[in-house]
Amino acid sequence: MTAVIGPNGAGKTSLFNCISGFYTPQQGAIRFEGADITRTHPPHRAKLGLARTFQNIALFRGMTVLDNIKLGRHAHMRTNLFDALLYWGRAQKEEMELRAEIEQRVIDFLEINHIRNQPVASLPYGLRKRVELARALAMRPKVLMLDEPVAGMNREETEDMARFILDVKEEWGVTILMVEHDMGMVMDISDHVVVLNFGTVIARGAPAEVTQNPDVIRAYLGGTDVEALQRRIQGREAA
Repeated sequence: MTAVIGPNGAGKTSLFNCISGFYTPQQGAIRFEGADITRTHPPHRAKLGLARTFQNIALFRGMTVLDNIKLGRHAHMRTNLFDALLYWGRAQKEEMELRAEIEQRVIDFLEINHIRNQPVASLPYGLRKRVELARALAMRPKVLMLDEPVAGMNREETEDMARFILDVKEEWGVTILMVEHDMGMVMDISDHVVVLNFGTVIARGAPAEVTQNPDVIRAYLGGTDVEALQRRIQGREAA
């Protein structure tokens, strides 16, 4: 699990947008499993195994939790509208298989079975963030990109989400790339940290190493006070 951190305006979300295909980089290349996907459209990247959540929850508020999650699997559906009209039995079977997979694995895994038939608009913020994670997992990703997964959450919700993210890594075997401002959470669950500042990588390494780096301290605090940065992390303040 790699966390990308940095002050506001460092380029973290722009990096995510380049990787997921919403932005085209001005130079360099995006490679996935050895292939150059720099010019590949977002839907095809999703089929390759790149899934993403967003800073601002991107769910259909009028749809149920289950229907929102099912949208995540459409990238891998073998039947299209034409097939559905000609081969109704096959389309129906695939729909049933999809529903069973989502119900048995994703919904149970994220402990949201009790809200599966509720409209997203009726849910509290923390549960909506969990539903968005569920939709990303329904895509069966090889790489899961989490853009500020605990932004706006209270402490209990943050701890729950951190637990689920760790479980995704361990039980699903998914590579996770995360942008997050909650420094305490980042240091608790990340294996590797990359620090950006004005679009440039200024440090990378284990969490404990990064917090001792003078360039990182200057970027966050404008000084060289290691203890001040440690207090910020221990106080679980947003960066």
